[in-house]
Amino acid sequence: MTKTKHSVPAACSDPGPLNPLLQQFEKHLKTLGYSPHQTLRVNLSAVSHFVCWLNKAGIDLSEVNETVIEQFACHQCQSTARWWHGGPEQRYLARIRRFLRFVAVGRIVRSGAALSPPEVDARVAEFQNWLRVHRGVSERTINSHGLLVMRMMPTLGTEPADYNAQCIRQVILDEAQKCSRAYLTKMRTALRGYLRFLIARGECKPWLDQAVPVFAHWQLSSLPRYLSDSDIERVIAACETGTPHGIRDKAIILLLARLGLRGGDILTMRLCDIEWAQGSLRVRGKGRREVRLPLPQDAGDVLLTYIDQVRPFADSDRMFLRLQAPYRPFAKSCAVSQIVQRALERAGIADAPSRGANLLRHSAATSLLRSGASLDSVGAVLRHQSPDTTAHYAKVDVQMLREIAQPWPGGASC
Repeated sequence: MTKTKHSVPAACSDPGPLNPLLQQFEKHLKTLGYSPHQTLRVNLSAVSHFVCWLNKAGIDLSEVNETVIEQFACHQCQSTARWWHGGPEQRYLARIRRFLRFVAVGRIVRSGAALSPPEVDARVAEFQNWLRVHRGVSERTINSHGLLVMRMMPTLGTEPADYNAQCIRQVILDEAQKCSRAYLTKMRTALRGYLRFLIARGECKPWLDQAVPVFAHWQLSSLPRYLSDSDIERVIAACETGTPHGIRDKAIILLLARLGLRGGDILTMRLCDIEWAQGSLRVRGKGRREVRLPLPQDAGDVLLTYIDQVRPFADSDRMFLRLQAPYRPFAKSCAVSQIVQRALERAGIADAPSRGANLLRHSAATSLLRSGASLDSVGAVLRHQSPDTTAHYAKVDVQMLREIAQPWPGGASC
């Protein structure tokens, strides 16, 4: 197999005034834990190529945007075959975008949609801050609501005083023609929250939040998706404790399966959340409500092994990190669901009703109910605000259904 050379060709070897920035980027990659023998070298060669091309083309770094990146990808270079031979073109360009994100921290790159988050209207930005301060909403939801409101803005208009029931209904009906029911539900929630924000500030009619259309939706109509206790143990046993990834993944699986945590709970868990002396775990869930849960012995043992032997040294207090450079926390909770999915595959469970982190949460709730726990105690562990949500799990237990069934009105049932 022919090895690809990653050195910058002589014809494109002068980074010009950007050479000090290249050296800073190299130090940055080293602090993130990139291997100097392969990953670091590959990243630096791609960035050096890009910087030399900028210098030769007379393009200032502050002018870089997505169009410039596309020009670089299409430029005729004597070493083009070698540049793309090491991997897909998009992977090569991803290394360059990593460099541009590093530069953007220093405010050098000022333009380019790919390098900065989408801008929002000033009033929408105030709405996002209102959600943060007064509603205790997570940053992910805050960003999502802001973008959804911005999407509806062309139909709504920018003057809240002009809003009426007709335009409120129309914006939702228009979106209903081109998006899924789940996405439409998110849009309705975002719009209703935005209108309540405007009402609180006296900027629109006080009843407009009631004008948001409601679509038929039967809550809790489906059966919980869960695994049997024996299948849960198979999933746990399938984690290879002889490897760093196996130890980390087993700690995550145990916390999900024993305590019914959400994927987001794993994502945001911090080192200080473990209270070893008390044998408890602090969890901040939806609405930033904090509760303390008992830490099971098996989960605590694997968690301690992960912290002592596996967890990388990193400038982050998040509990669970990537085990490959850069050593950072998981970006999204879907990374936790992917860990569950891989564990299911290793355990040979091909007929699981779902394959995400919530599968283990539902399984934990079902197991607790079947072992005799009350609905109130299960609701406390799962941190449900409504008892109706916990009662959803009773559908899988006939005896529990008998306990919550209401008497037939008017006497004996037919």
